[in-house]
Amino acid sequence: MRVTHFGHSCLLVETGAARILVDPGTYSHGFEELEDLDAVLVTHAHPDHVDVERLPSLLDSNDSAVLHAEPSTAASLTESGLRASPLHPGDSVVIGGVTVTAVGGRHAVIHADIARIGNVGLVFTAEGEPTLFHPGDSYEAVPEGVDVLAVPLNAPWAASKETVDFVRAVGAREGLLIHDALLAPPGRATYAGHVRNLGGLVVRETEGTTPLTF
Repeated sequence: MRVTHFGHSCLLVETGAARILVDPGTYSHGFEELEDLDAVLVTHAHPDHVDVERLPSLLDSNDSAVLHAEPSTAASLTESGLRASPLHPGDSVVIGGVTVTAVGGRHAVIHADIARIGNVGLVFTAEGEPTLFHPGDSYEAVPEGVDVLAVPLNAPWAASKETVDFVRAVGAREGLLIHDALLAPPGRATYAGHVRNLGGLVVRETEGTTPLTF
């Protein structure tokens, strides 16, 4: 499995038979040039996870790609003229030999005065490949058997102590850091150190859009 980070929460997940893009949002760059995608997946409706201005042209350039999203997000995208299939918690879809299972259902709490929206974490499994988990914006779901964890490193809804507990609970052997667009380099290094030293995760650092192989 190859994983390419296009900034913030946007990942391209590639196996021998599938190219799947996750969360092409406003803080991410370079994904709009991708071709030969089999699917685009969206965990929830926040703009940093789905850029509604760039998404239509991306899909036009990948006319065979299917679009799946958290149910309320799928409804909104469909109303805007796109064909988006809802991905409910517990649902699985098979894309080029990769099974993607939706978990969770709710975005993390930002503040008591802000209504919670839907969010699905995404678990990727395929024969002969490690299991990858992209949680979107939530630490609630802790699926079993995760080998590679995409860790949301910093957010208005997260504290470092919660991040560490989430990493420990998932128990993956290695991972990469996502949801980090709000951090300056010194702050990012501090949060990453907590994930490594307290969470016990072997973190593979990304360099631009160079793919990581797991």
